[in-house]
Amino acid sequence: MRAEKLLRKQVESEIKRRRYVVYTLLLLSILYVTATLVIGERGLMRYFELSHKEKTLKTEVAKLQSDNTKLKGVIDSYENNNFYIEKHARENFGLAGKDEYIYIYEDE
Repeated sequence: MRAEKLLRKQVESEIKRRRYVVYTLLLLSILYVTATLVIGERGLMRYFELSHKEKTLKTEVAKLQSDNTKLKGVIDSYENNNFYIEKHARENFGLAGKDEYIYIYEDE
């Protein structure tokens, strides 16, 4: 009878130890999977970073498309209207048309 109790305690101790090992491995596996999902190369942090970058790039593309449309309008104006060519020449290069004078004022 004493041997039975001793054997039963050993079996119970072995079962507890195995449960401890299984639970520890299970917990470590869950922690690893969670860390991989959050921090890993394809994790949530990377997803949020790429999502923010996508929004930033879309905003930049929209701005560049708007600028491109404006510049196409300016180019069209220069190609089809001599007024804009003359205006640009006067303002940026200091040129004058026939019978026009350019006055230059010196700062004091």
